[in-house]
This record gives sequence, structure tokens and C-alpha cells, in this order.
Amino acid sequence: MELTAGLVWLLVASALVLFMTPGLAFFYGGMTRAKSALNMMMMSFIAIATVGITWVLWGASMATTNEDNFFQIFANPFSHFGLHNFTDPADLLKVGYAATFAIITVALISGAVADRAKFSAWVIFTPIWATLVYAPLAFMVWGGGLFSKDGWFGQTFAPVIDFAGGTVVHINAGVAGLILVLIIGNRKGFGKDPNHRPHNIPFVMLGAAILWFGWFGFNAGAAATVEQAGLIWINTLAAPAAAMLGWLAVERFRDGHPTSLGAASGVVAGLVAITPACANVSPLGAIALGVVAGVASALAVGLKFKFGYDDSLDVVGVHLVSGVVGTVAIGFLATPSQGQAGLFYGGGTSQLVAQTLAAVLSIIFTAVMTFIIAYPIHKTMGFRVSQEQEVVGVDLSLHAETAYEFGVGGHGGSFQPLHELITGKGFTEDGVTAADQAGARSEAKKAESATGKESVGA
Repeated sequence: MELTAGLVWLLVASALVLFMTPGLAFFYGGMTRAKSALNMMMMSFIAIATVGITWVLWGASMATTNEDNFFQIFANPFSHFGLHNFTDPADLLKVGYAATFAIITVALISGAVADRAKFSAWVIFTPIWATLVYAPLAFMVWGGGLFSKDGWFGQTFAPVIDFAGGTVVHINAGVAGLILVLIIGNRKGFGKDPNHRPHNIPFVMLGAAILWFGWFGFNAGAAATVEQAGLIWINTLAAPAAAMLGWLAVERFRDGHPTSLGAASGVVAGLVAITPACANVSPLGAIALGVVAGVASALAVGLKFKFGYDDSLDVVGVHLVSGVVGTVAIGFLATPSQGQAGLFYGGGTSQLVAQTLAAVLSIIFTAVMTFIIAYPIHKTMGFRVSQEQEVVGVDLSLHAETAYEFGVGGHGGSFQPLHELITGKGFTEDGVTAADQAGARSEAKKAESATGKESVGA
């Protein structure tokens, strides 16, 4: 089979999307505390391993074929087990491209539970979630299932427009992150400890740059024509740029100053919002969509403090909120030249109803299934580290390594054996070593003794 230009582009796009997951590792790693950076990056990297293998064995069969499907929700996982029945070489390229989407969707969830999730539990959770949540939703939207033109929902309302993953990727990951937060609980000191601030903003901006770079493959990889590819490219430039400005404007008027973290987060919010709509809105529509997404997510990230859920790295505020904005906005902004027109282009309300219902049903499906998966894991092996391990830092306690060397084990004061640093033995609730605390008590007693002698002498 001849390697056409289209197949070459699919190869490049697949590599771009795979590169996004290490980019996400930098983005998330910089947003955590220094003592959790490596663990956060590992949660993204391990998703490549667990989900990649899952996709080759049965995930692709569940999501990308339409044989022996189960009530239009997922296809037979064994019909192409291990990819053994894919006879067209181009099919393997499409499977590889789809695998990169599954990988980064799972990795996105990890940001919600930064600093406190057991790595072992996360390793168990990722392939199960990819199997029972991601693959079915991908089939329902892209594989000829429930939400497609041949599915019951698509025929009853209208086929759902989701070109690159508003429902499948971003709403899916945002809801899953929220459910994990509610199950695992908040970090110690959430909303009070200033040390929960990002430790490395340059890493965050580097990660955002890599994500934006890879997102051109994420959105345009499935482009069918040169015209469509050009539209997607421009929209993938315009929407994040507008969202960045929208986010920074909120910060300027609300807080008095724009921030680098806000700029990076605004870019991601715009990328999330344009993902489902990239092939179906005009460049002007992309700019409008980006501004709305940037403002909405900038306002939404503060809700976690109001409602008390510790979405550590704003997976809910950015991916769920902007994912819903982008998915629903198609019902207003879809241009007739790209298919079904939206409300603003004379298309009526049918597409708007379909997009809204699809977002709601995706939220319900993901919430229920994620709870069914995560709650038993939490109750059996535990999904959260101990308080002592959290205080020491999950890098040391789970991986026996640190991202940075600040003296012995990253702690000042008296020498602390590595075993005690890893286990948390000898630490108080405030993170002070028992040896340092004992030394402080000893010094205090000496001071009291000296004061007492001086008083007697006087």
C-alpha cells in the first residue's frame, strides 16, 4: 500500500498527540508542590503504559468497530483482540492515533488528585477506567454508537458534533476528576496552606506550550480535506489566544494583576473549548468561543474554595467547564458550510438540544461509572496516602526520590535517615521532624532553667 500524504500526516499527528502527555506532565508537575512534582509527572507517564497496552489488547476493538455492539454503547472487545483482524494497514495508523487520545484523557484526570493519591491505586484505576468509561464513550460518539448518525440518540435528536473530543475527552476527564476528589477527600491544609501554590511556573508554561503545539495534531489529525485542515489550524490558534486574553482580563479586574499561571491556564481552556467545534465554527466563532471559555474557566476555578472540593490543578474548572462550553456552543455557532447549522446561522434548536443533552448524558455516564470503579479501589487497597506520607511528600514516600536536592532529603535541621523520610516516621502533623522538635524542647528547657537560676540569684 502506498504511503499517501494523508497517512504521513496521520503519523505526524499521532506523534504530536502522544507528545502532549509528557507536555501535560510538565504542566501538572510545575503546578504541584516541589515534594510532589515527580509523582505528578509519573501519573501522566504511567498512563502511556497502562492505557497504551489496554488499547492494543481490547480498547480499540471496543471503541472503533461496530460489530456485535452492546446496545450501541460499546463494541465487542474480543472481535479485534490484540488487533489481530485489522487487515488494512491504514487501520493500524488510525488505532494508534485513537490510542493517543485515550492516553491523554486518562492522564488529565490525575491533576484533580495531586499530592495525595496512591500511585499503586492509580495504576490499577487507569486501565479499568479506559476500558469501562473512555472506550464506550468514544464508541458512542465516534464509532457508530448511540450519539452518531446511526445511533438512537442521533436519529431521535441530531447526531452529536464532537470533532476531537469535547465529550469524549474533556467532559469525561473533568467529571472523573471531580468524582475522585469527592471519594479521596481534600489535601491537608486545603484552602489555608500557602505552600500549595505551584512551585515551578516555567514548567507550567513549558507544558502549556507543548500542549498547544501538540493540539494541532489533536484537532487536525482527522481532517478530511485541505480546506478543513486549514480551518481547524486557524481555529486552534485563535480560540486559545482569545481565551488567554479572557482569563487575563478576569485576573486583572478581579485580582489587580495578570499572572503567568493564568496565561497558561487560559491557553488550555481555549484549546479545550475549540476541540469539539474546531471543524464546525468560523474563525470569528472560534475567537468568541475562546473568550467565553477563558472567562468561564477563570471564574470557575475559584468555586472549589466556595464548595470545598479540592480539585488540586483545576481539572474540573478548566476541562469540565470549557468542555461543556465548547460542546454546547456548537448548537449556536456551527456554520452551514460544515454541516448542520447552529441557532445563530438559522439552523433552529435541534442541534443545540442534541449538544446539550449529549453533554448532560456524558456527565451522568462518567460520574456513575467512575464511582463504580474508584470507590471499591478506595475501600479495598486505599486510593489515598497516609497523612504522614502526604506531609513528607509523595515523591519521597512513594518513589524514594526527589525532584530537587535541598540539603539532606530536601529537609533542613538534623540528619534524617532516608527510611524515616519515606515512611514519615518521626514527623509531627506539621511536618517537623521529631528530632528537631525534641531539640527545640531541650533548648526551651535550658532557657527555662537558666531563667530560673537567674531569678533565684536575684
